[in-house]
Amino acid sequence: MTENIIHPIPTTITLHKLSQTLEVEFDSGDRFILPCAYLRAFSTSAEMRHGLSPTKEDLIKKQVNILAIEPVGNYAIKPVFSDGHRTGIYSWLTLYELGKNLEKNWGKVEEK
Repeated sequence: MTENIIHPIPTTITLHKLSQTLEVEFDSGDRFILPCAYLRAFSTSAEMRHGLSPTKEDLIKKQVNILAIEPVGNYAIKPVFSDGHRTGIYSWLTLYELGKNLEKNWGKVEEK
């Protein structure tokens, strides 16, 4: 028997280029403000899985931002980052989990 698990779905995704954040609101009522450098550091791309990506400190120092967001079907987005990275796909579940685990994964985020 297969269990149907319903994951939160974004209702709004807003890129804030000046503050270098991505704001994601979900149908569950959860709302996350995710630093672009955080999303870049936790990219789901092959280069990230194989440890070929810059460190958190490098990404923050470079002030990595998102230049554009491309939709991937009705289940994910593909950000285009200012450092040229564009192969990571972020499913709705991935975005939600990154939001829920922001402080654990990245540390305390200061509002700009």
